[in-house]
Amino acid sequence: RLWARQNGSSNAANPARWLALLILVATGVFTYFAGVGATADYAGISLNFGGLTLTMDGLGLFLAVTVLALGILVTLFSVPYMQAEVGEEKFYALLTAMIGAIIGLGCATDLFNLWLWFEAMAVASYFLVAFYRDQKASLEAGWKYLVQSATGSTLVMLGIALAFAATGSLRFDELRLAAASADPLLLAAGALFIIGFGVKTALVPLHTWLPDAHSQAPSGISAMLSGIVIEAGLVAMLRSLGILYATSQVWGYLLLGFGALNLLVGNLMALRQTQVKRLLAYSSLSHVGYMLIGFGMAFAFAMPNGAIGGFFHLFNHALMKGLAFLAAGALLYALYIAKGHHGPLVLDDLNGASKRYPLTAFCFSLAVLALGGLPPLAGFMSKWQIFVSGFETGSTVAIILVIFAALNSVLSLGYYAPLVNRLYRGQPSQTVQEGGKISPWMAAPMVILALAIVLFGVWPSLLTNLTSRAALGLFMLMGG
Repeated sequence: RLWARQNGSSNAANPARWLALLILVATGVFTYFAGVGATADYAGISLNFGGLTLTMDGLGLFLAVTVLALGILVTLFSVPYMQAEVGEEKFYALLTAMIGAIIGLGCATDLFNLWLWFEAMAVASYFLVAFYRDQKASLEAGWKYLVQSATGSTLVMLGIALAFAATGSLRFDELRLAAASADPLLLAAGALFIIGFGVKTALVPLHTWLPDAHSQAPSGISAMLSGIVIEAGLVAMLRSLGILYATSQVWGYLLLGFGALNLLVGNLMALRQTQVKRLLAYSSLSHVGYMLIGFGMAFAFAMPNGAIGGFFHLFNHALMKGLAFLAAGALLYALYIAKGHHGPLVLDDLNGASKRYPLTAFCFSLAVLALGGLPPLAGFMSKWQIFVSGFETGSTVAIILVIFAALNSVLSLGYYAPLVNRLYRGQPSQTVQEGGKISPWMAAPMVILALAIVLFGVWPSLLTNLTSRAALGLFMLMGG
C-alpha cells in the first residue's frame, strides 16, 4: 500500500471515484434546473414517489447547492488521498449516500421522512468516521458518535410521536396550522427536537462527539462533517421548530442562548488544542453559534435579515471550514499518510510549511483568516449581516448578544493567527523537510474554495438570491 501511494499506481483505474463524481455532477445539473424552476415560496418543485413527496423549496435548494458544491470538491480531493486504502469503493459509496440523504432531508415534507433522511445521513457518516478500522482511535470516535447520535435520534422519534398524538398528522403544513393551539404536547415535542437534532448540530453541551469524529475521520470527511453535516442537523432543527413556531416564542430565545454558549465554549476549547484538526473541530462549535444567533433573531424577533445572515454564514462556513480541513488534510497526507502513518497533524508540524508547500499554506491561511472574520473575506460579510440584524431588532438582549459575538470573533484570532504565524515563520521543521508531494487533485479543490471565499466576500450579492429564498422558505414554514 505504501509503495502504491508513493508511485500513484494502485487503483488508478478504480471506477468507484469516477462513478461517484458522475452521480454528484448529474445531481448538480438536476438541482440547477430544479432551482431555476422553483418558486421562492413553500410550494417549490415537488416530486411524488408513491406515498413519498419531496419538495425543493428555497430551503431545500440552498441545502442541496451547499452539499453538492462541497461534496464534489471533496470527492476530487479524495482521489489521491484515499487511493490504495482498504475499502476505497465503500468510501465513495458512503460519501455519495450521505450527500443524497442530506439533499433528501432538505426536501422532506413531513416529520417522519425528515427523520428517515436524517438517519440515512447519520448511518453513512458513522461508517465514514470509523473508516480506518485498524486504528483504535478511529473506532472509538465512531462508537462515541454512534451512541450519542442514536440517543439524539431516539429523542427526535419521541418528539415525532408527541406531535402526532397532539395533531394526528406529521405533515408540515397540517402541523403548522395545528401549532396555534399551543398544545403542551407540541411544546414538549419542540424541546425534544432541539435536544435530538442538537446532538448532530453539536449544541453545547451535546457536542462531545465532535472533536474525536472530526480528528479521526479521513480529511475529506472532516470537511463534510464540519462544513455541512452538522449544518444539516441544524436545518432539520429549523424545519421542525419552524412548523411549531406558533406554539411559543421561546424557541428563538433558546436558539440565541445556545448560540452564545457555543461561541464561548468553542473558542475557549480551541485555544487549548495542540492538534490541528481538533482545533478546527472546536472552532466549528463557535461558528454554529453565529448561525444560531442569526436564526434566533429570525425566530425571536421575526427578522428576515437574521435568517438570511444565518444561511449566508452556513454557506460560507462550508467553504471556509471545508478549505481549512482540506489544506490540513493535504499536509497530513504529505507528511504522514503517504508514508503509511496515520498520526495526527500537530501544531509544530506547521512550522515553516510555507517554504515547501506555499500554495497549501496560502490556502490554509486564507481559510483561517476568513473564519476569524478578516475583511473583505466571506466570513466577515456573513458575520456582519448577522450583527446588523441584531441591531435592527432594537432589543437590548439582541444588541448585547451581537457585541458578545463580535468579541468572540476577536477572541478566535487568538488561535487562528498563530496558525498563520507558524506556517510562515522560520525554517521548515524536520517533518516538513521530509514530506512528500501534494497532488494536483488535492490542490485544485483548495484553489477553487479559496477563490470562492474571496469572491463571496468582495461580491456577497452573488448569494443573495439563494440565501433570501432559503430564508423565505423558513418563514413560510413559520406561517409568515
